[in-house]
Amino acid sequence: MVLESDVEQIAALADLRIPEDRMGTFTTQFNRILEYFDILDQVDGEGGSMDRGVNVMREDLIVPSLTSEEVLSNAGGQEDGFIRGPRVM
Repeated sequence: MVLESDVEQIAALADLRIPEDRMGTFTTQFNRILEYFDILDQVDGEGGSMDRGVNVMREDLIVPSLTSEEVLSNAGGQEDGFIRGPRVM
């Protein structure tokens, strides 16, 4: 069972701010989510339709691509052979 102090610690690690008046509700919802995971842990996964192991991925195909010069010619800005993007603040 997750306590409010646990939720406060998890929120701090995730850089989230949970208002004090919502902490009880959030803690209850958090525990309900964990209860659902407990239910899923009890499900027998053997013999189900996901048991077939079908590969839905396509084969990798090697195709010609643009050269670095062609890519950089389309870039808005470049620096030392790399695309220069806007500064993130």
